[in-house]
Amino acid sequence: MKKIHLLVIKTFIRPFIATFFVVMFILLMFFLFKYVDDLIGKGFEWYTILELMYYQSMVQISMALPLSVLLSSIMTFGTLGENYELVAIKSAGISLQKAMQPLVVLILFLTVSSFVFSNYILPKANLKFYSLMYDVRNKKLAFLIKPGVFNNSIPDYSIRVDSKNEDGKMFGIMIYDHKGTNGIPKVILAKEGEMTKSSDGKFLIFNLKDGVTYEEQPSSSGIYNPRQIMYRSRFKETKPKFSMESFDMQKTDQGAFGNSTVMLNLKGIVRKRDSLSKQMDTLYRNTGRSLGNNFKQSNTTLGYTKLKVSPKKIDDNILKSIPNGSRLLSVQNAANTISVITQSLANSVPRQEDLKGEIIFTSVEYQRKFTLAASCVLLFFIGAPLGAIIRKGGMGLPVVIAISFFLVYHIVTTVAEKSAREGSINPVFGMWIAFIILTPLAVFLTYKATADSALFDVNQYKQFFIKLFKIKQQ
Repeated sequence: MKKIHLLVIKTFIRPFIATFFVVMFILLMFFLFKYVDDLIGKGFEWYTILELMYYQSMVQISMALPLSVLLSSIMTFGTLGENYELVAIKSAGISLQKAMQPLVVLILFLTVSSFVFSNYILPKANLKFYSLMYDVRNKKLAFLIKPGVFNNSIPDYSIRVDSKNEDGKMFGIMIYDHKGTNGIPKVILAKEGEMTKSSDGKFLIFNLKDGVTYEEQPSSSGIYNPRQIMYRSRFKETKPKFSMESFDMQKTDQGAFGNSTVMLNLKGIVRKRDSLSKQMDTLYRNTGRSLGNNFKQSNTTLGYTKLKVSPKKIDDNILKSIPNGSRLLSVQNAANTISVITQSLANSVPRQEDLKGEIIFTSVEYQRKFTLAASCVLLFFIGAPLGAIIRKGGMGLPVVIAISFFLVYHIVTTVAEKSAREGSINPVFGMWIAFIILTPLAVFLTYKATADSALFDVNQYKQFFIKLFKIKQQ
């Protein structure tokens, strides 16, 4: 048994390591293609790009690990079946379940490791990746300007420099300001300058030294006049500001920076969800109190009376029940009340929707910590029986089948997660729906592999249809 277990483990480890690194390489290539405009040709150090790729590889393990388990399990038992080693194992009186035992222990170890990774290491990797990616996009601003080329990245401005050094200092600067009146640009020339950001990050400051500004006075008629006056002013140092709105990073999901959900472990997610729930309860309570105050009857009469007044019946046209002298005032008061209620709802409803979305997101991320670990077990019990049934090793048919099953798993998970985040389905059910759907398939395949079923044998299906055809002819 020990030799058989060692054989199965050795047969599994080699394709697992190979497929894991191949999948990681493919995913990192997708990452580079996505962010190539932010990384390539903009003067960043090579180790900065490698650091980004390292953190991204930590993030991509959640997709690479389950796919590697599925691929390697199919290839392992497919190879054993193709070389008749699986037949020899069964002929020795060892069932498929016993042959799978060492791999089950190994997969359980990977499952526990993946849970620990997703709970403790992955949040820190997300934090490092997003913060470094933000620095890459915003820290070094001098890469926006290439020597000898007019740059129009900043709206209404054209900037050109003759040269720049590694520190970001630029020389021979020319700036065309097209925001002038009647389309007449203002020209700024400077010997040297440097680009920085304002403390709030909203403006790009160009620190220019030893320059001159040219500005033409527009004519009153708006028609260009070659004799119109041109103003020239020299400066030792000036600091024009440019808006950074055009360079703002695109909005990502709710967990982009700071104390976001994707950067928290289970305890942090629970604390954040409790805090959001308290905020939601407070908002509901304040909104209800504010709306309730608008429906209360204002009574300025002091004291009380023992007189009994019979209730007055109000018809469909409520204005007829109001005295003629008070109708206008009543309508105005009602309009004011409706305006106040509408304004209160307009202020509270968007915040309620945001809080609801954040609470759902925390539930999704909480369940994700467990689904990564569970997916390894599920895909193993799909891949191992499939390999024993198809009895084909290598990178041919097993890879096609593995990718097909993984695509089904990934598509179902992605669609369910999106529906959960939109509030269409329960977040817990949405994150586990792929597991619920594919578990019966894993049980079915394991049963068929144990019973030596020829599930993927084409000849068996041919014989079945031939027999069926003969029965119909009779």
